[in-house]
Parts: sequence; structure tokens; C-alpha cells
Amino acid sequence: MSIKDEIKKVSDNIYEIPGSYNKSMRASGRFYIADEYFDDLEEGAIEQIVNVACLPGVQRYSIGLPDIHFGYGFPIGGVAAFSLRNGIVSPGGVGFDINCGVRLIKSNLTIEDLEDKLDELTEKLFKNIPSGVGSKGKIRLGEDEINDVLDYGAEWAVKNGYGWEEDLEVLEENGRMIDADSSIVSDKAKKRGIPQLGSLGSGNHFLEVQVVDEIYNEEAAEAFGLEKGMIVIMIHSGSRGCGHQICSDYLRIMDKAYKKYKINIDDRQLACAPLDSKEAQDYIQAMAAAANYAWANRQMMTHWIRETFEDVLGKSAKDMEMDIVYDVAHNIAKMETHKVYNREEEVLVHRKGATRAFGPGCEEVPEKYRHIGQPVLIPGTMGTASYVLHGTQKAMEETFGSTAHGAGRILSRSKAKKDFDADEITSDMESNGIRIKATSKHVIEEEAPGAYKDVDSVVRVSDSTGIAKLVAKVRPLSVCKG
Repeated sequence: MSIKDEIKKVSDNIYEIPGSYNKSMRASGRFYIADEYFDDLEEGAIEQIVNVACLPGVQRYSIGLPDIHFGYGFPIGGVAAFSLRNGIVSPGGVGFDINCGVRLIKSNLTIEDLEDKLDELTEKLFKNIPSGVGSKGKIRLGEDEINDVLDYGAEWAVKNGYGWEEDLEVLEENGRMIDADSSIVSDKAKKRGIPQLGSLGSGNHFLEVQVVDEIYNEEAAEAFGLEKGMIVIMIHSGSRGCGHQICSDYLRIMDKAYKKYKINIDDRQLACAPLDSKEAQDYIQAMAAAANYAWANRQMMTHWIRETFEDVLGKSAKDMEMDIVYDVAHNIAKMETHKVYNREEEVLVHRKGATRAFGPGCEEVPEKYRHIGQPVLIPGTMGTASYVLHGTQKAMEETFGSTAHGAGRILSRSKAKKDFDADEITSDMESNGIRIKATSKHVIEEEAPGAYKDVDSVVRVSDSTGIAKLVAKVRPLSVCKG
């Protein structure tokens, strides 16, 4: 019997999961999915949604999304929202890489413009954008400057010459969360952040030169400034050691707090505190500071990417129209207003491995995109396509304005190193016209496409359920990995 056959519809848009589905998880649960899309969902997508709904520790107002994997006893690759009246905040529900996010930069270039320059461009991008575990940025901040980065984010970067004023208009939160307070960030987190600002990092983080391969929605693509055959650049990176340390610091604080406030949790990594507590408010401000660090980090890399293109192609970045399309986070918690049980309510939305997908008309969306909805960036894995979508009203109604952020892992890094060979992967990618530069062969093996879910399938689920609609497909021409 298939999973679909076992799922029981209990009312409009509400399905009950049989307790027999996954013995290692909670006995039963419920998830929401639009009735008209249910029959079109692939079996694998149903399994993913079922897994999220069954996770221990899933709290009130929890929604499962198409990219998920078992994690902190929280809907990892999902979204959870908590009301002000009885809500909590959980660092584990945000994750260690606070404001890990994706940025897309467009241009007026085509493949023909890069034909004999792609190798040089790849080499120089790899050199000019530091990457890898513990990698250090190209500048050295003073101890006073790190506070400004944490408080002002991308605004600090632009003010100090790393980018253009108009860049800020197309960043989520305009690249700065105003709740940030650097004074409650530990010295250890600041010391880890000082040398790493302006670096890519390691793991699934990447910098890719891509080409727009397919357009699915001409109106949305035109609004986003995308055309078939256009060269674009995608950055996937976060808050580096600074954000990791902030998460570690507050997990320790929350481990005491949940006991102090007598909160029952299924997993200690879900340690949390009531929203009105000092522990919660301190974490929210420190988390915002880490998010600002990440926006400054991606902003500085954008600046050096533009400089590298200028060096290799002999044109100014302005002449090449290297404008940012959008920048969106996928590990963050934010206060937002959503309709819950038919009434507007202010909630703290945790997006862990999920990305914001606000629909048309939302004031938080840049004005030039507001008639379409927010650009949604779903990156692929090394050597596979990535996608641009737009947010929808259905996402606002069903998933707190959220969708998947990418393709989750199906193999551990250690297993991937055993199963894949770096030279074979490199050869396969080169045969498909994709250059790759990485800090080591182990990185290539760990990040092999076969170690991840099929991003095409993940994106089809987002599109078919209507929580984000396809706009364009981009495929890589060169990949820089840490």
C-alpha cells in the first residue's frame, strides 16, 4: 500500500498521518496541503512531508516543506511559528549558520562573452573570494569595527565602499535587522568573525557563474531582469564562525532556560525560552547581529566578484549591469504578521532550511517586484541547476510565506567520500562544460551531486503545491567550492 493510500483526509485541506508510517518518530501527526495539488504530488514528496509532520518536537503552527531531513526534533527544512501569547524561541530551530542565504547577481553578458575567458575568470574568482574551513577574508577588521558590522550589516559594507547604494533595496530586510545588538554578542563570537568577513566558507556553500537556461514565466522574469542566455552569479554563504559561535553560546543558555521555565521538550537541541524572557530577547538580538554579519559578508563578496569581472573582461561592473536580483536568508527567526485560524496574529517564524516566499502585495517585498511577489532562490547542488521562483499568496496562507531552500543531503559527508571519486566527478562536470575549483578533492567528494536529493524534484513540489512558482532555471558554467 502506498503512503497516499494510508493518509486519511479529515477535513478540507487537512490530512491525518497513520501512526504506523514511521515507528521511530511520533505515533501520529497532521499536515496541511492544498486538496487540488494532493493527487499530483510525487510519492517521494509525500514521504518528505510526512516525515516533517511526524518529527518529535514539532510545535504549534508547524508546517512541513519539500526539502527536509531529520534534525533537531524540529521541522528541519520547514517552518515553525510561535505566537506572542505563548511562544518560544529556539536557537536549534534557526541553526548554527545563522542567515545562511543565497544571492543572485545578473549581468548583460552572454556565454559568448565568456567563451575564452571562463578558465581565467574561474581561477581569479577562486583566488579573490576566500573559501574553505577557517578561511580568512581579505580585510582585517578592528575590534570596534566588528560591532558596526554586527549592528548595521550590509549598510556598513556599502558605506565602506563594498557595493552600491541601490544594492540594499533588493536584500531581504534591506540587509540589516534593526533589532541587532552587538553588545550582547560574546567576545569569542566577535573574534571568530573578525578574520572571516568576506569569505565563502565550506561545506555546501558555493560561488557559481551560471547561465539562464530556461524561462517559465516571462512576466516575472522581466520584472526580475532575467533573460534566457544571460550570465548570472549565485552566492550561497552565511555568517561563518561568528554565527556558529552565537548559536553555540545561546544553546548553552537555553539549556538552562527551558529547565528554569519548566518547558517540556523532546530533544535538548530544541532548548528554548519564552518569548518574553530575557534569555529569548537576548538571543533574538544576538541572532539578528549574526544575520547582519552574513549580509555584510555576501555584500563584500559581491564587491570582489564585480572587481574580478572587471579585471578579466575589461569593462566596468556598471557597464556589465551587474545588479543584484535578490538576497534571501534560509536560517533565521523573524517577527511577522500572519493569518492563524482566520485571524491576523504576530508570530515568531523560525525558518530552518526554509526560505521566505512572500506573495504579491507584501510591503516587505521590494517595490519593483511587489506585483509579482518576492524572488525565491533555490540553489542546486554542485554541478546541477538552480532555480528562481516567486512567492505566492498560497504560501502566505499555508506556509507562513515560506518554501523549500534547496535539496537536502541523502548521504553523510563520510559516506559520500567513500562512494564518490573526486577525479570522476571533475571529469563528468568538465564533460558537461562546467569548470570546478575546490580547496581539496575531499570537498568535491563530500559535495557530490549524488549525495543530495534531486533539486528538480524539490522545485517541482514547491511549484505544484503553489507555495512558490517557477520563473527561471539557471545552470552552472563554473563552480568555486570551499
